[in-house]
Amino acid sequence: MRGTDLEDALHHTTGAARHRLNAVSAAVYLLDERSDDLRLAMADGSPPSLFTLPWRIGLDAPAASARAVVSGETAVLIDPDPADPSQEHALPYPYIALSAPVAAGGRRFGALTLLRLENGGDCTPADRAELENQADRLAEALAGLVKDGVRVEAGPMPMLVPQGDATDTSVYASGWGVRGVPGSAGTSMMYPLRRLSEMLNRASTMDDIVQAAQYCIMAPLRAQALVLVSAGEGRLWVLGHTGASSGMVRALHGARVDDRTPAAEAFRGRPLFVSGDRSPRTGSLSPDESRAELYLPLTGDRQFVDLPLVGGGRVVGVCCLQFSVPRDFPPEERALLGMMAGSLGAAVDRVELSARQRAMSECLQRFLLPSRLPDLPRLVTTARYRPAGVTSKLGGDWYDVTTLPGDRAVLVVGDVEGHAMESTAVMGQVRTAVASYASEGHRPGAVIERTGRLLAELGTDLTVTCCVVSLDTLDGTAEVALAGHLAPLVRRPDGSIGILDAPANLPLGMPTTNTCQGSEHRLEPGSVLMLYTNGLVDWAAADPHARLQALLGSGDRGAAPDLEQLADLVVADDSAPQQRRDDAVVLLARYAGAADQEEPRVGGLHIQRRDLLGVRAARAFVHDQLGSWGLQEMSEALELIVSEMVTNALIHAGSDVDVRLRAFADHLRLEVRDSDSNPPIPSPLSLTEEENAEAEHGRGLLIVEALADTWNSSPNGQGKTVSLTLPIPAR
Repeated sequence: MRGTDLEDALHHTTGAARHRLNAVSAAVYLLDERSDDLRLAMADGSPPSLFTLPWRIGLDAPAASARAVVSGETAVLIDPDPADPSQEHALPYPYIALSAPVAAGGRRFGALTLLRLENGGDCTPADRAELENQADRLAEALAGLVKDGVRVEAGPMPMLVPQGDATDTSVYASGWGVRGVPGSAGTSMMYPLRRLSEMLNRASTMDDIVQAAQYCIMAPLRAQALVLVSAGEGRLWVLGHTGASSGMVRALHGARVDDRTPAAEAFRGRPLFVSGDRSPRTGSLSPDESRAELYLPLTGDRQFVDLPLVGGGRVVGVCCLQFSVPRDFPPEERALLGMMAGSLGAAVDRVELSARQRAMSECLQRFLLPSRLPDLPRLVTTARYRPAGVTSKLGGDWYDVTTLPGDRAVLVVGDVEGHAMESTAVMGQVRTAVASYASEGHRPGAVIERTGRLLAELGTDLTVTCCVVSLDTLDGTAEVALAGHLAPLVRRPDGSIGILDAPANLPLGMPTTNTCQGSEHRLEPGSVLMLYTNGLVDWAAADPHARLQALLGSGDRGAAPDLEQLADLVVADDSAPQQRRDDAVVLLARYAGAADQEEPRVGGLHIQRRDLLGVRAARAFVHDQLGSWGLQEMSEALELIVSEMVTNALIHAGSDVDVRLRAFADHLRLEVRDSDSNPPIPSPLSLTEEENAEAEHGRGLLIVEALADTWNSSPNGQGKTVSLTLPIPAR
């Protein structure tokens, strides 16, 4: 055979080989001598099978094509592209690969490879002879082309020739394509696969992946439910689910990996198709294995499909599908599921890695922030840190409060440019420097100047903006100095909002010979200060500054706002988390004034981790503190509350616990701090099985919700603070 050109020669060979050997697809791989690997030049066959063929194959890969070229002999392999190269029994696609070397005149051109169905029969000597004959004829043609000066090499992309057989109704019966139109079913099957790839490329969360799987896998296959699971610490954990999946979630979430269940078996690289009569449709188990031991008890005529999801060369999860009635899965449909599982695995691996990196980033960032803010007689403070919503990189925003002799306090917020490890490292150094200079008693302008000189000596190219406010809590004098930062806002006792203006100055890290200029303001008792970073306003479209002023002024005009609720409101106000391009910090401080009331009543208790008497000590602390303040009538309820809160903190956080109690004119505030940043979840309020696994068990939070006026949980530098308020009865 002599083709008129390379394309004709390849097309003639693949078409003839596919028909003569009753193959699903036939392909020619040509050897790229520059990269020493095989590249797919042309493939002829059904569309789903065509897309299971690897584009490139290394000569050391466990593939039939590579073995044929290296050995010079015909090779047979059950799987042309194993999900796990170390386990050749894995079957992501229902094909057997047969490959013969294409060589002539001492030159290795490549391999002629066929894909046949698993149940298409063994490769007989006659099959081998016919395959080798087709390969030899192709080699002769290619040698002739080389002699004529034609370059024999694969193009930048393979040439695909889709073929369909109008007499094969197995795929059409599943609802794909137009009955009787050759190639329609296979081509239609590729649409959800390509759509799935597009959606997964944009997926940034597990919810995005589940939505893509629902649209492109569950709906086209008419599945009743879909569950994605991962494995960790010897157990299965649900990553996401959709459809009528509550029963599957209950059975899978927390199940042991070594249980003989379909999902656990799929983690070993074995896709399973299980019918309601407990018989597997397909699988790769050895004949001597007891199949009845593999499956969960099933009821009705349901069908289960469990697909291993491979990412980064390992099984990262399993996609579990449930169908309301048993159904057959034709080979082409199983091939489609195999390709979809590969795309899902890569996406799950990427999103899970991003989530781990994000968790580590937030942990490091929060660890560099203050674990708690100091207690001040006439100044109540609270702060929030909110990470960026579209990046797992580190941030450089921080806040701090430093107490000084003479009833003075220094409030600081700052922002290091960038989102890299260097940004976080510089933030830690600058925060320490600002706190140190402030503790020495320097005025805000001097603090900024000295920190700027220190930053220049660190040798970093990053710039830092910050706002420093020194407040005298006796007379309300506030001195403000800025280093290229946003000026703080103030809510006055009458509810009006103002700005504590000050010269902008240059950010830290920029060379300057000018002295840092500040400004002085007088705060009225009852005023609320808000220091913040620009991450709070970058997302707004119209007038972000006006929006922040509106947030600070929310509530009844003239009424003192609850700082905790106000802080939560400010950091939560945005259109969507995906729009958060930067991390953000807000620091709120309410100035009570020297003549506002008698000396504020504050008390605290520290409980060490695993202290068996810690709960008793917390109850005694509350009882004694309220007795000294003349609030004995509130002791019983608050003792019960603190007992449950401290118990939950000791059990679930496993860390030291700090208890703080503060009495205001009309209410009490209780705070319990621990090192676990995850918010507590009341178990009866959990909406899903996954949340229930993380819930606080027992009656603790139910009692808190029943007795407290308001309660919330907020993360801080090294954990969280669960706080609540109780009204003080009128006397």
